[in-house]
Amino acid sequence: MDTTKIGGCAPEAAICARGISRDFEAGQTTIRVLHDINTDIRPGEMTYVVGESGSGKTTLISIMCGILWPTEGEVKVFGTDIYKLSDTELVKFRLNNIGFIFQQYNLIPSIDVASNAAVPLIAQGMPREEARERAKVLLDKLNIGNQADKLPRQLSGGQQQRVAIARALVHEPRLVVCDEPTAALDASSGRRVMDLLREVAVAPDRACIIVTHDNRIFDLADRIIVLEDGRITHDGKEMPDDH
Repeated sequence: MDTTKIGGCAPEAAICARGISRDFEAGQTTIRVLHDINTDIRPGEMTYVVGESGSGKTTLISIMCGILWPTEGEVKVFGTDIYKLSDTELVKFRLNNIGFIFQQYNLIPSIDVASNAAVPLIAQGMPREEARERAKVLLDKLNIGNQADKLPRQLSGGQQQRVAIARALVHEPRLVVCDEPTAALDASSGRRVMDLLREVAVAPDRACIIVTHDNRIFDLADRIIVLEDGRITHDGKEMPDDH
């Protein structure tokens, strides 16, 4: 049964989004950027969300992981209705279940690379040095371990992106949400990052959702969702021929 068409949530869904719409105010005008989105993100898959700039991609994933509230609709993440949680409960839920890779990196400028990558573990209560050592393992896999003691400002944009990726994966979250994770990387580094994402983030009890324009990595997707003007126009294994 196709639960995405009847309003129900598949019990195994990592994300269940139903009737998601989102409005933004522009002066005295209300602009609807998402229109009645219904979709499931399934564990064990690397799902891409693609579309032209302004199609609603980042807005959609922000709503899916509790950063931005929908105007209408509901979202369940691993069975939890995240918009019924209190602010404190939502912060704790995201910390324990979701890893974020932001387009703008959002590194803490005053602490070194290893400490930046270890932030989720430290926030969970792990001793700082133990957290740093675990973070260094991921930094090595991303070919940036030799930069562990440097500050973010001493790194290139691509290196900072890899630190941000390590931070998102270090606490082994059940859901990894990425906004253009390979945008600042060359082809080889981008492939290495995607391989690591698949190794860490894709499993029978985990899922990974990626917003990307990078056609160099489209072949690595298990599933591609295309957004146009805030609506899903395609959902399948490959990009449609007209894109």
